[in-house]
Amino acid sequence: MDFTFDDEQQALREAVRGLVGKRYGDYETRRRTVAGEPGFDEELWQRLAEMGVLGLPFAEEDGGVGAGPVEVGIVAEELGRVLAPEPYVAAVVLAGGLAAELGTPEQRSALIGPLAAGETLLTFAHAEAGSRWQPTAQAVRAERDGDGWRLTGTKEPVPHGVRADQLLVSAALPDGGTGLFWVTGDAEGLSRTTSRTIDGGRSARVDLERCPAQPLGAGGDATAAIERALHATRVAAGNQAVGTMESALRITAGYLTSRKQFGVTLNTFQALTFRAADLYVALELTKSLVGWATMVEAEDPDSLADAATRASLQVCRAGRLIGQEAIQLHGGIGMTAEYAIGAHTAHLVALEQWLGTGSHHLGALAVTVADHAEVDPIR
Repeated sequence: MDFTFDDEQQALREAVRGLVGKRYGDYETRRRTVAGEPGFDEELWQRLAEMGVLGLPFAEEDGGVGAGPVEVGIVAEELGRVLAPEPYVAAVVLAGGLAAELGTPEQRSALIGPLAAGETLLTFAHAEAGSRWQPTAQAVRAERDGDGWRLTGTKEPVPHGVRADQLLVSAALPDGGTGLFWVTGDAEGLSRTTSRTIDGGRSARVDLERCPAQPLGAGGDATAAIERALHATRVAAGNQAVGTMESALRITAGYLTSRKQFGVTLNTFQALTFRAADLYVALELTKSLVGWATMVEAEDPDSLADAATRASLQVCRAGRLIGQEAIQLHGGIGMTAEYAIGAHTAHLVALEQWLGTGSHHLGALAVTVADHAEVDPIR
């Protein structure tokens, strides 16, 4: 596999880095942004739309650009590098990906076009109390109502569920399976309560009481499509995590080379240098696995589930290591909200809790052990 970027991909990286870096290069700006509603900069969101970033993964006939997972990964990494709170992965990759795969031409026109233009925000309401990152739904149930459908139940947490103009909601079907439905933000029987995530983002509790809904596409069981979308989202989130880890390591290395103890900088102490080197090794391994998973998604989609799970396991392990060690190497200042390194760690934890912990991904890989050929033991 060729992991190098071509000229267009490099130009995309530089353009996105320039835009979000100008906005969030100062950590205090990010703190002020997440402190107010809706938890991200809507002006910057519109600028991303004008650059074509929000339409990257969508077909041109749907109002998109027709790019692939590599370009999406580039954008996600740059957003993660500055902890940009804009819901790119949740709205564009996850919710938008489902709309693009399952929606009818009319639904894609109504959902994807405005999303790509920055006019509306789309989210996927799927997680339920007690669920463990599964592609199925149980707590929200769909029932027929004449020629239409109504949904009843609760979804929580839903990324930016209060700000979202349109929602895609998973629900248990009467005859079994999990359906996917389109619910408008002003629908009857829909109520939403906002809350803050550990990294300062927004999520919501979404209650539906016989809420009118429209099946996405032809209807029926959408479990397989949801699972594919979740894996694609894990790959994009892995790229975002890589950007966050790179920044955390850069900030930590800068602190070790500038902070003095006993008259010398901290990088003079070999034990601290060794710990920083361990973080670098973990980061490089993560970059390789996430890059590989991104290429697999682009060139061999049938192998996406395995690649996404392997990469996600490494992202979870490295994220915990880099986040916790970075705080330790900073000492007391690393625990303060006014300093950026704690926010980097919180963001890595938030991504992990959203899309699956390391133990979850390890369990998924363990189930497939018997599918691999046996090898002779080393004697």
